[in-house]
Amino acid sequence: MREVIVEIVQKAKETAEERDVLINTLHEIQKRFDNFIPPEAAEIVAEELGVPLSRVYEVLTFYTMFSTKPKGKYVIRVCESLPCHVENGREVVKALKEILKIDFGQTTSDGLFTLEMTSCLGLCGVAPVIMVNDEYYGNMTPDRVKDLIDRLRGESL
Repeated sequence: MREVIVEIVQKAKETAEERDVLINTLHEIQKRFDNFIPPEAAEIVAEELGVPLSRVYEVLTFYTMFSTKPKGKYVIRVCESLPCHVENGREVVKALKEILKIDFGQTTSDGLFTLEMTSCLGLCGVAPVIMVNDEYYGNMTPDRVKDLIDRLRGESL
């Protein structure tokens, strides 16, 4: 693990402005380690950047996009803003919970899906919206949710 983390830190130092190195490093680590940042990785980052471990954890706990706990292969974020709520967002949430058999903040037993609530995703014109990892899906309905989950499960076989 150490070699991978050191490589990520060095690349961030070469390509990012100094104030962005920590955040860019943590993003890349999270991508490489299945949507979370292991405690050992945080320790190596602190050491390599010469910052206190508490600084690394300040960033990890402040920004909601980072996680120190394992998440599913697919992190599904559901927009909780008013436009999504008004445009039948409740039905989309209900469908997600029923299909995945989990609630917000949980991960499916097969480790494929984690369900999270998030603030506005900025796509109110196509509400309700969900985000799966880095992709957005607008105009969601319970049927479209089922189709999307089935497709993602198929890709994971």
